Amino acid sequence: MQEEERISFFEFLKDDTLLVTDDLRFSAERMTELYRSAREKNLETDFPVEDLIISGNTLLERAEALTCIEIGPKAHFKSQEIPFHTKQQPVFNKNFNLLGDNLRENSQLGHLNIILSSSEKQVERLHAIFEDKGDPQEFDSLPFALKEGFIDHDLKLCCYTDHQIFERYHRFRLRSKKSARQAITLKELAKLHPGDYVVHVDHGIGKFAGLVRTEEDGKMQEAIRLIYRDNDSLLVSIHSLHRISKYKGKDGTEPKINKLGTAAWQNLKNKTKKKVKDIARELIGLYAHRKAEDGFAFARDSYLQQELEASFIYEDTPDQLKATIATKEDMEKSMPMDRLVCGDVGFGKTEVAIRAAFKAVTDSKQVAILVPTTILAFQHFKTFNERLSDFPCRIEYISRLRKPAEVRQILKEVTEGKIDIVIGTHRLVGKDVKFKDLGLLIIDEEQKFGVSVKEKLKHLKVNVDTLTLTATPIPRTLQFSLMGARDLSIINTPPPNRFPINTEVHGFNEDIIREAITYEVERGGQVFFINNRVQNIYEVEAMIKRIVPGVRTVVGHGQMEGAQLEKVMLDFIDGEFDVLIATTIIESGLDIPNANTIIINQAHNFGLSELHQLRGRVGRSNKKAFCYLLAPPMTSMTPEARRRLQAIEEFSDLGSGFSIAMQDLDIRGAGNLLGAEQSGFIADIGFETYHRILNEAIQELKHEEFQQLYKEEESREANEAFLNLRFVNDCQVDTDLELLFPESYISSISERMLLYRELDNIEDNDALEQFRAQLIDRFGKLPDSTIELLEVVRLRWTAIELNIEKIILKNKKMICYLPLTSNRRSTRLPFSGTC
Repeated sequence: MQEEERISFFEFLKDDTLLVTDDLRFSAERMTELYRSAREKNLETDFPVEDLIISGNTLLERAEALTCIEIGPKAHFKSQEIPFHTKQQPVFNKNFNLLGDNLRENSQLGHLNIILSSSEKQVERLHAIFEDKGDPQEFDSLPFALKEGFIDHDLKLCCYTDHQIFERYHRFRLRSKKSARQAITLKELAKLHPGDYVVHVDHGIGKFAGLVRTEEDGKMQEAIRLIYRDNDSLLVSIHSLHRISKYKGKDGTEPKINKLGTAAWQNLKNKTKKKVKDIARELIGLYAHRKAEDGFAFARDSYLQQELEASFIYEDTPDQLKATIATKEDMEKSMPMDRLVCGDVGFGKTEVAIRAAFKAVTDSKQVAILVPTTILAFQHFKTFNERLSDFPCRIEYISRLRKPAEVRQILKEVTEGKIDIVIGTHRLVGKDVKFKDLGLLIIDEEQKFGVSVKEKLKHLKVNVDTLTLTATPIPRTLQFSLMGARDLSIINTPPPNRFPINTEVHGFNEDIIREAITYEVERGGQVFFINNRVQNIYEVEAMIKRIVPGVRTVVGHGQMEGAQLEKVMLDFIDGEFDVLIATTIIESGLDIPNANTIIINQAHNFGLSELHQLRGRVGRSNKKAFCYLLAPPMTSMTPEARRRLQAIEEFSDLGSGFSIAMQDLDIRGAGNLLGAEQSGFIADIGFETYHRILNEAIQELKHEEFQQLYKEEESREANEAFLNLRFVNDCQVDTDLELLFPESYISSISERMLLYRELDNIEDNDALEQFRAQLIDRFGKLPDSTIELLEVVRLRWTAIELNIEKIILKNKKMICYLPLTSNRRSTRLPFSGTC
C-alpha cells in the first residue's frame, strides 16, 4: 500500500459519527489484546502496526468525543436519564363500549388516537364494530404493530395496538425461507433419473435417457433424450420441458412403451377422453342439480361476526383469509354451498369452520358438525366453546363418550331448536336425529367415513350449505374441483412463528426414548407415544416408567369406557400427565399446543398419510417439535415401507402435504385414488396426462353439452378471448443458436436439468428477472449463451401473444407459423423474415 493510500482508523470515526455499542469496555479489551499480539509478533510491513490496528485505550479516548448510544446493562459512560411522560395502553378486555369511551375522552383532551395494526382487515373490523353499535369513532391507523401500545402525554399521542385490544397474540415478523424451500422440495420430487419412465404429451410413454449435448452448424445445444420402442430416440428441446412429465401409474407396474411415428398414442388419448367424459358428465349433472336447488341466502356479516373474527388470537394467514371470504360469499348466495377447504395439518381449517358456523347461528340457523372420531368430537366441542364463549351460542356434542340419557336429551333439544351447534360422530346421521332448522353442515375428514354414512349425507345436504374440511392432500379430490362439482379452497401458508417438525427414523432404542421424553418434560412440555396394539400398550407404559422414573404416564385407546377415555384426555390436556401412550385415536384433530414430541412405535406399519397426520399432532405452537419414528432395520422392511419412512423424514417442512401426497401416489399407485373406473386409464397414460385429458374433457363438456349451465363462465371466457385475440396456448421454438447453460458455468448435469425445467415453467417477467438474479448470485456473471437462452423465453411469450404456434430460428432467418382457424380445425400458415 502506498503512503498516500493509507486510511487512518479515525477517518472512519469522524466528529459527527454516531457510535452505537453493546459493550464498549469489552470491545476495548479485545482490541488491546489484538494490539499487543500484533506488536509482539513484530510483523514486517511497509507501515507501522498502529496504522493497522489501534489499542483499546485509543478507542475509548476517541469515543469520549463522539455521540454514543450504549445498549445493554454494561455502560462505560455515566448515564443520563431522559424522562418520558408515558404510560401503558389501558386494558379493555374486548369491551368495545369501554374502548369507545376511552377514544372519545382522549379526543376531548386533544390527544391523537392511532391504532397500530399490521393487518388492514383488523382496522376495517374495528370500524365495522363501532358502526354496527351506532357509535362510530374517529381514529387514525398505521400499518405496523408494536409489542405494546402506549400513551404519551407530552406529544398528546395515544397509540393502541390491535392485538392488545382484541387480546390476540402479537406476531413477530421473521424473514421466511419457506417459498424457496418449498420450491426445492417440489423440484426434488419431480427430478428425473436415467431409466425413469416419462410421458411426452404428443408422443407417449418413453424412457428418460438424460441431458445430451448436440452440435448444429458448429454451435452447441442441449436437449433431453427420450428412448421409445425399438430403441427409437427423440430429442426434446429445453424449451419444451413442460410437455414432459414423470410417469406415475398404478401399483408400481411397468408401463407399455410407445412406438414413435404411429397413431397409437393419439388413439389411446382419444379413447381415454371419451371414457372420462362419461364419468365427468355424471358429476357435472350432480353440480347442475345442486345449482338448480334453492338454498338459504345468509345475511351479510353482523358486528358480532366482525367481533368474533377480530378476536382470533393469531393473525390470519393469507390463504386462511381467502378461504373465509370465499365460504361467507358462498353462504350469502341462494344456491346451496358445497365447498371443500383443503389444508395441511394445523394450518387453521377449524377457524374457518368456526366463523362459518357462527355466521349461520347469527341468522338463527342450526349447525351440524360431523367428525370421524369421538376424540375429535370432544376436541371440537372444547375449541368451539372456547372461541364462542363470549357470544350467545349453545354448543353440544354427541358420541359414545356421552351417556345414552345425555344423548337423548341433546337430540330432544336439537329438535326443539334449543341447541345452535351440535358436534358428533356418525351417530349424527342416525334416523332419530331431527333438526328444527338446519342451515349448515360441516364435515371434517370426509374420506374417513364409510359408504353408508356418505349415502345418508347425500340426502341430508340436498339444500343445506355444506363445508368439508380435509388435511388429505389435493389429488384425492382434484377431479371434483376440476369439474366444478365442488368449490375448492386451499390453505397452503403455515401460521406465523411455526417451525418445521424435526423428524428422525431410528430402531427401537430405550436410550433415544429416554432422551426424547426427558428433554420434552424438562422444558415443560408433554409427549405422545403411539403404540397401535392394545394388547401390549400397558407393557409399553411400564417400560417408560422404568427408563424415565418419575414421569407421569397415562394410557388411552378406543376400547376403553367412554367416560374413562374422556377423563384421560381431559387430564392430559390439563397437564396432569407428561406422557400419553395411545393408539391412533389421536390421529385426527387433537390440538394440544403443549405436546411437542411424538414417538411412533412400529412406524413401518403405518401409511404415509397416516404418519403425516400423526406427526401433525405436535408442532402446533411456537416451540420446536420432534417426531421419532421407531422401526426395524431398513434392510428387513418391504421396499414400500422403506420409501414411506424415507419420504416422511425428507418432507418435514411446513406445508409439505402436497409433496407427501405425490410420494404416496408413487408408492401406492393411483389404483384406488380416483375410483376403479379411472385406474385403468392412469396405468395406460400416467397420472399427469390423465389429469390433462380430464381437464380437456371438462372444458369440451362445458362448451358443448352443458353450455347453458356454464353460460356466465362461457360468456366471460369469450369476452376475454375476444379482447386478447388469443388462439394458441404454447409456441414451439426450433433454433440453431447456442442457447444453454455451459458446463463451465454450471458443471452439475442434474442442476442444469432442474434449472432448465424451472426456466421453462416461468410465466412472467418478474419471475424471469428473479431467476436471472439467482443465477448471478449462485454462479456469477451470465455467459452470452445463457443471456440468449433467457431472451428466447421472452420471445416465446411474445409469440403466444401474437398467436404464433411455432418459430424456426435458423441461418439468421425466422419462420413463424400462424394457425388458420376454421370449424375448430387449425392449419399452419407460415411467414418468414431475416433476423
